Amino acid sequence: MITVPEMNEHFMRLALKEAEAAFAEGEVPVGAVLVIEDRVIASAHNKRESVNDPTAHAELTAIREGAMKTGNWRLTDAVLYVTKEPCVMCAGAMVNARLGKLVYGCKDDRYGAVTSRYQIVFDPALNHRVKVVPGILENECADILKRFFVQLRAES
Repeated sequence: MITVPEMNEHFMRLALKEAEAAFAEGEVPVGAVLVIEDRVIASAHNKRESVNDPTAHAELTAIREGAMKTGNWRLTDAVLYVTKEPCVMCAGAMVNARLGKLVYGCKDDRYGAVTSRYQIVFDPALNHRVKVVPGILENECADILKRFFVQLRAES
């Protein structure tokens, strides 16, 4: 029997693979995997630079793909695994999609909109609250971001 912590780590490792793909493409290395009933229905990584789209964050892409595949914009049974705490835009999309649960890796003290700077997914003024599990594979998720920005600074 697979435990919930093991399941969280399994899917976060898949999100980390997406983050590695973003890194290889010169994108900020954030990956996301959308899961329903323990099955991956969408996976994505940041593509803002490659498609010149400010909304091409891993989370939004996975949510869009998941809604298309399920034929329903309401993702109340879905769990989104993402390597970094989502921004304001992505957190808002999660509320609008009625996401069931968010599991994320590392915090984003500067721009995080879930538990750090803002707490959008818990805002009682909004029509939906998202369950949140932070800190899954936190060190690995933070490490890929650190490596990316060290490399970016070295190239500048």
